[in-house]
Amino acid sequence: MVLLFNYEIMKSLNTLTNVEKAKLLHGLLIAEIPQFITYLKAQAENILSRQEEIAAGWNNQLFGPDFWFELAVDSQRKVSRYEKELKRSANSFAEQLFDGYSAIFTVHMLTQYVAGKHYQDPKFERAIDFLFS
Repeated sequence: MVLLFNYEIMKSLNTLTNVEKAKLLHGLLIAEIPQFITYLKAQAENILSRQEEIAAGWNNQLFGPDFWFELAVDSQRKVSRYEKELKRSANSFAEQLFDGYSAIFTVHMLTQYVAGKHYQDPKFERAIDFLFS
């Protein structure tokens, strides 16, 4: 069977929302998602345990450290509550972690995750670069 793309329903990459990009990422590289969720949870905990240190060194940012801590708390809460769903459902992963301001924290953590070479599949790094850069 030959699959044909329907260009009328395909969106260009620059018109995809963060939620749509995250669904695509999850669908393409689902095997990488559980390890990323574990990393995201650990990083949120790390940030929240070092609030004074992070706030003292915070400078020249688009927002203050308190907003960053709120995003970390929100991420930690969502991972704790929906961890299984985030790992196996593209919709849950995307809607919980990439909707609204949550995307700021999660996209940053994705870029840190690939910068630290925590992934197993080299395509994961290319996918993050392609979708979120």
